[in-house]
Amino acid sequence: MSKTPNQVFVLDIDKKPLTPCLPVIARKLLNAGKAKVFRLYPWTIILKKSVNDLPEPIEIRLDPGSKTNGIALVQGTQVIWGAQVTHRG
Repeated sequence: MSKTPNQVFVLDIDKKPLTPCLPVIARKLLNAGKAKVFRLYPWTIILKKSVNDLPEPIEIRLDPGSKTNGIALVQGTQVIWGAQVTHRG
């Protein structure tokens, strides 16, 4: 798996999920006025137009552990988003 930063989730105007993009592309869309921030965590933008493209499938992978659980969203061999959940007990 490649070591890239978390990607930005993208929605169209109808709140239909699209293929995630890199933060650089998301900032360009925001600065051009073609999108706006939908949610800060996880960073999600919403486009100001409808898109008819189908997104690539995304898998969720879980790594259970004794003190922390790992969660990753994977598209092909690339990790799109990753997080760790620490147990309280």
